[in-house]
Amino acid sequence: MSHLVAELLERAEKHGPITVGLAGAGQMGTDIVVQVALMPGIRIGAISEIRTEAARDAALLAGHASDDIVNASSASAIDKAIEAGKLAITDDLNALAAAGRIDVVIDATGNPNIGTLFALEAMKNGKHVVMLNVEADITIGRFLKEEAKKAGVVYTGAAGDEPACTLELIAFAKSLGMDIVAAGKGKNNPLKFDAMPAEYEAEALARNMNPRMLVEFVDGSKTMIEMVAIANATGLKIDVPGMHGPAATREELAHVLIPKADGGVLNNKGVVDYSIGKGVAPGVFIVVETRHPRVLERMIDLKVGKGPYFSLLRPYHLTSLEVPLSAARAVLYKRPDMEPVDYPVAEAIAVAKQDLSAGASLGKIGETDYRGFAMNWSEARAAGALPLGLAEKAKVLKPIKAGEYLTYENCVPDDSMVVTQIRRRLDQTDGRFVPGAAA
Repeated sequence: MSHLVAELLERAEKHGPITVGLAGAGQMGTDIVVQVALMPGIRIGAISEIRTEAARDAALLAGHASDDIVNASSASAIDKAIEAGKLAITDDLNALAAAGRIDVVIDATGNPNIGTLFALEAMKNGKHVVMLNVEADITIGRFLKEEAKKAGVVYTGAAGDEPACTLELIAFAKSLGMDIVAAGKGKNNPLKFDAMPAEYEAEALARNMNPRMLVEFVDGSKTMIEMVAIANATGLKIDVPGMHGPAATREELAHVLIPKADGGVLNNKGVVDYSIGKGVAPGVFIVVETRHPRVLERMIDLKVGKGPYFSLLRPYHLTSLEVPLSAARAVLYKRPDMEPVDYPVAEAIAVAKQDLSAGASLGKIGETDYRGFAMNWSEARAAGALPLGLAEKAKVLKPIKAGEYLTYENCVPDDSMVVTQIRRRLDQTDGRFVPGAAA
C-alpha cells in the first residue's frame, strides 16, 4: 500500500474522508467527480455549477444514488447535506466556498475571473485551493499564492495537467544534479492557429467536449498557457516568442531542443517549449545535460541516449483523473504540488485570430477573436501586450489586423472584473506602466 493511500485511510478513520468542493461540472469536472468516487479516504462533498443538471448527471455517472444528491442554496444547507452523507449541488460558488464541511476546493471552471473570485472566497474561509484553471494562474498566480499564505492555506496547481507532470520530471532531474536544457510537452491535437469553433462542432460532440474548449487546444492557446505556467513555476524562459514547436519525434528531442552550437534550434539553455513530433504526445518531457564521464557512460549504457543531452519522457498525463491527488496532498501535507515563483517570468498574451474592428467586445479564449501566444514577461511588457487572461470582454479601441498583438494601446480590458484589477496592481508592483492606471 502506498504511503498516500495509507494516510488517506488513517485520516478517514480518525476524522472522516477528505471532503472536496468542486467548481465546474464540464468535461474535467465530471471526470473529477467520477475519479474521486473510486478513491479511498476522499469524497466530493459539493459541486457548484450554474447548470445544476450537469452536476447531477456527473454525480449519477459516478455512482451516487439519486436520493443521495440534494440541492443546496446556502453554506449551511451544504454542510447539512454532507453531515447526512449526501452530495450537495449548488449554483452558488460563494456558498460552496463558505461551507464549513469542505476541506479543499478544486476550480475546474476555466474562467480567469470566476476562478479568481472563487479562490479568494475559498481562502477567506480557510480552504485549500487546487487551481485546475491554468488561465487564472498564469494571470495572477503570484497574487493568489501570497493570499493563500496570508490565510494559512495551500494554493496549488493541479496534478495530472501537463505543467505539474513536467515539474515532476524537472524535480527528479534536478535532485540528481542534472541541468535542465528544455522542458515541455507534446501537443495532443493538430495545430491550427486560426481554428474556429464552427469547424470543430462535430468533433467536439464526438469527444464530449465544448467546441470552444476543443479550439483552445487546437489553436495552440492551451499549449502556450501551459508552457507559461511551467516557466512561471520554475524560472525557465521562452527561447523565442511563440516558442519553436519543432516536429521533433520522441527520439529526436535530445538532438533538436538543444543549443544551436550543438546542432539544435535553441538560442539558450533552460527553456520551455513543445513538440508536434510523432510519439511525444500525450506525454511531457525534459531534455537534460550531464558532462561527467561516469554518468555519461551509465546513461548511454542504459540506452537513455547518446549524450551529452538526454530526453526523459513521461509518456502520459491523466489530466483530471490525477487532480484529486493534489487535493489530498494539500490537506495531508500542507504543501503545493506546483506554485508560481515570486517574480514574473513569462506571459501568455493575446494575438488576433481575425481582423477586429474598433468598438468590438471580445469573446472567450477558444472562440473567434484571439488566441494565446507565449513570450517572456519582459518582452510582453516592452510590447505593452495584453495578458490572455484579461482579453475576455475587453473593448477594441482601434482596428487590429489578424496576427497582431492585442495591446493596452489598441484595446482596454474590462476593469469591472476583479482579475483585471488585481493584475493591474501586480503590474504596478512589477514596475510596469499600464495606460489608464493610477500612478
